[in-house]
Amino acid sequence: MVALMAGKEEADHEVIDIHPHVISEDCSRYPLSPLFGSQSDWSRERPMPIHRLAASMDEAGVSRAAIAQVSTCYGYDNTYLLDSVMTDRRRFAAVCSFDLLDARAPSHILNAIPHGLAGVRIFTGGVRSFDTSTLDDRSSFPVWEMCGELNLPISIQTGPIGLAQVAGLAKRFPNVKIILDHLARPDISDGPPYSKAVSLFAMAAFENIYLKGTPRTFHESTEGLATPQTFFPKLVAEFGAARIAWGSNYPASQGGLVQLLTTARQRLACLSQEDRTWIFCKTAKDLYPSLAI
Repeated sequence: MVALMAGKEEADHEVIDIHPHVISEDCSRYPLSPLFGSQSDWSRERPMPIHRLAASMDEAGVSRAAIAQVSTCYGYDNTYLLDSVMTDRRRFAAVCSFDLLDARAPSHILNAIPHGLAGVRIFTGGVRSFDTSTLDDRSSFPVWEMCGELNLPISIQTGPIGLAQVAGLAKRFPNVKIILDHLARPDISDGPPYSKAVSLFAMAAFENIYLKGTPRTFHESTEGLATPQTFFPKLVAEFGAARIAWGSNYPASQGGLVQLLTTARQRLACLSQEDRTWIFCKTAKDLYPSLAI
């Protein structure tokens, strides 16, 4: 009975996804230009046109989404992402990638705002390796300054190797909300007190750093000595639920959107209802105000 009531409570709350992807099936109209020169296997095997993402969201009960650019498919060409968002501006927002070292980057960002841009994404690498050599390059600072002025959050895909640079950026640009994709991929296999993830928890000192919990996070919370019941309460205690948001990573992560959301809810069932409401909805609206209208 308790489980049924919990399920009904979850269903009564809005769910917003801040990390799905879209990939067109039309490579002629939307040509590939992946960063680092190689398309990711998942984007090749599981294309996700916007109409299919919308249908998956309907099935899962996800109301809105901030869609992340597929850097390993389109690189800095945000055309398909912006075209997708324009199909329903009330439901979708775009988190686009730009070459921040390009002097024209600020103008590219400004030009994209009328087409649904709501945030910027920095991609420094994938699962196994990261190139953070330009993450805090001074040439990117005009973009950071502009994002602070325009209230555009910046998502960063990196690992623990990049967190010292992220901390420097958070200190230099306190008005920019920085979102760590996949929690910056911490090693939590040692279990409580999660000493191997000390660099992640150190980020809690910066009030403008937010976390994005994704399927990788939920999987790792059941590996080694980690458990959801010890990891997620600690995460909330350090950062606060108002600085944590859910992202499906769909379709990059295996499984349907219904399954990915169900797993996230199961892993976070140890948290209070209020904390879960922040993670599944309210934090997303804080980060992307267009999704709150």
